[in-house]
Amino acid sequence: MGSLPDFTTLVDIFHHSVGRYGARDLFGTKRGGIWSWMTYAEFGRAVDRLRAGLASLGIRRGECVAIVSNNRVEWAVSAYACYGLGAVFVPMYEAQSAAEWEFIVGESEATALIVANVASLEKAKRQLAATERLRHIVVIDAEVGSQPDDPRCTTYSALLDSQSTAPAIQPASGDLATLIYTSGTTGNPKGVMLTHGNIASNVAAIHQVLKLDASDRSLAFLPWAHVFGQTAELHHLFSAGASMAICEGPDKILDNLAEIRPTLFFSVPAVFNRLFTAVQQQLASKSGLVRRLVSGALEVAARKRSGAELKIHERALLLVAERLVFAKVRARFGGRLRYASAGGAALSREVAEFIDTLGILVFEGYGLTETSPVVSTNYPGFRKMGTVGPALPGVRVVIDPEAVQGGAPGNASSAEGEIIVFGPNVMKGYFKHPEETAAVLTADGGFRTGDMGCLDAQGFLSITGRIKEQYKLENGKYVVPTALEEQLKLSPFVSNVMVYGDNRPYNVALIVANVAALRRWADDRPDPLPTEADRLLADERVRALVRGEIDRVGAGFKGFEAIRDFALIGEAFTTENGLLTPKLSLRRRKAIERYKDVIDRLYIRDARAVAASASAA
Repeated sequence: MGSLPDFTTLVDIFHHSVGRYGARDLFGTKRGGIWSWMTYAEFGRAVDRLRAGLASLGIRRGECVAIVSNNRVEWAVSAYACYGLGAVFVPMYEAQSAAEWEFIVGESEATALIVANVASLEKAKRQLAATERLRHIVVIDAEVGSQPDDPRCTTYSALLDSQSTAPAIQPASGDLATLIYTSGTTGNPKGVMLTHGNIASNVAAIHQVLKLDASDRSLAFLPWAHVFGQTAELHHLFSAGASMAICEGPDKILDNLAEIRPTLFFSVPAVFNRLFTAVQQQLASKSGLVRRLVSGALEVAARKRSGAELKIHERALLLVAERLVFAKVRARFGGRLRYASAGGAALSREVAEFIDTLGILVFEGYGLTETSPVVSTNYPGFRKMGTVGPALPGVRVVIDPEAVQGGAPGNASSAEGEIIVFGPNVMKGYFKHPEETAAVLTADGGFRTGDMGCLDAQGFLSITGRIKEQYKLENGKYVVPTALEEQLKLSPFVSNVMVYGDNRPYNVALIVANVAALRRWADDRPDPLPTEADRLLADERVRALVRGEIDRVGAGFKGFEAIRDFALIGEAFTTENGLLTPKLSLRRRKAIERYKDVIDRLYIRDARAVAASASAA
């Protein structure tokens, strides 16, 4: 492939890739059951046309252009058209509420808004009417023969056909490229100011550790509105001459993987967890011989990873498991995966080792919106399971033990503490929030992540929790709930979970039950169980099953971290009900508010049980 330039702006990446890879496939879209592909050259022409169309509306350098859209070719065209105008691109999710759109469009003072379709426009109309600086609304999928009645509206196709010209400008490395609003697990989201240099430096650094070529292809299902999908997949692959098929939707991931046969897979742990659970459920229905075969193969694979020399019968066991089970599972991913990249949250080591045994290399990494995003990652030749790898070239990680509750000064190379990141990828700041910017940026340019972690002697970073999610029990012990939650979510009977115990005597949990899995379990029992969801979840036999899952997982944690009591709930945590962010992180404060009475009853119930036991004695 040859050496890649040291990119300084996203416009550099655009000119480099369109000029160098013109005939190659770039974006794949499935319509009418058939995948069709746009080349780099075709993409370049579309960007040139839309850049001219936006310029004809009077969009000027430094102005914000917002977009509400899921991944699609027009999203990428709009982004690069804005970069070439020196405009600031502000992405939002279709799944967000209209109130959040209003807040972001208003605070960013966007002068233009691009929406995916008329339905999004209708959803936003009331809020948009009150947004004073918004001069133009562009609808991508305008219905044939219809024109939105808002005088500010035009269509994407009309801008492409504007017959105007507007050569791309060359922004400075320090110019803003995008405002990416954080998910807002508490309060309103904050606009993270990322410059051309922030993102371009991160792309260039990723190239130094992950080598791609024209044969590489991914399935783009992570939202580009989120910084991980945008930098690590969209900009990274575009800069390297690789291709991306745009996923039809979350329910089509496995189908699309088998169809486009990717070599790369960028994902969040939730998807790997679902794969792990699905395979475990399938294995449970197989014969005892197959289950023993897989169990034995997993043990042998663990020995192999530890560096042990395998005996002949162990190598034979792996070969049989590969042919009968593992190759079939990989085929569901298309059969060509070179590696998968996991980020956005912690990946369970159990899941990582299972997928590794399947023959799919998983490189777990770590990053944040404020770091453009990649801070560290495992990569070929530098991989240590259970860690998020060493820092990217040009990025430096420092651990501050004193920032953690109960922490004390120590050897920063081994002590647990707050992760501080230095490098060209660190954000410019939070838009219109100088005080909050000052609170997280150190005097020497570091970014205080709010995450807890430690570095080993080889420089591999491990994430141990989130400082803001850490809480103290009544006995003074500190609990980081996320590790326990992630382990519980691997149970086939648990869809989601929140562990709670802030200033309480012990931990309790809200467990979102996988009702479908519980019904399958109930169907296999000789004694009948209720079929109605609420009665099923209240049944003591079901509670005993879930209690067993809690105790099994809890055996690997400290005694004071144990979950004393729990509530089984049937309502899922979703973006629609406000309990998950668009990147599927738990909005912990909102969950506590919504289920306050349920949580209080758990503590009251236990107090009554203790009192009754004392009375009986």
